[in-house]
Amino acid sequence: MTTNNWNLDTVHSGINFSVRHMVVSKVRGRFTKFTGNVELDESDLARSVVEATIDASSIDTGTAQRDDHLRSADFFDVEHFPQIGFRSTGIEKLGGDRYRLTGELTIRDVSREIALDVEYGGRGKDPWGNERVGFTAKGSLDRKDFGLKWNQALETGGVLVSDRVEIELELQAVKAAVAKAA
Repeated sequence: MTTNNWNLDTVHSGINFSVRHMVVSKVRGRFTKFTGNVELDESDLARSVVEATIDASSIDTGTAQRDDHLRSADFFDVEHFPQIGFRSTGIEKLGGDRYRLTGELTIRDVSREIALDVEYGGRGKDPWGNERVGFTAKGSLDRKDFGLKWNQALETGGVLVSDRVEIELELQAVKAAVAKAA
């Protein structure tokens, strides 16, 4: 097995989510600060390992008041749990450039396994000679599984915020430089 280390290019990557609001529409958001790397086995992508750390306080839904509430103890409690973590536990080839990535996601002090459907976008060299790979990943989770239970019932039925959170990742990674022996 030959693996190479690749670092997420946060300028050309995105960690995005959406959640139903008042049952009738979706609110979209993203995290703006994160790091990650991939130990990529190019002969068999299913043997690769993915890790990422997200700065929970970097949540951005475009509304400061909502973002402050999401940072509070009602949701992410960033004062006590400043990071969200992910480490892959398995990758299954589904066919073509499609894979299923499973891993342990930690939000607050709760870790649960999640699965993401991944599409390998390919590999190329940028104008400066750096090798890059790209992936798109999608999945969903139940926020209550991670202790994010705050909600408010609506007079018309339903709740203010759905439990189901849709996740969409656009990831680009740059091959790390290999140290040369002296």
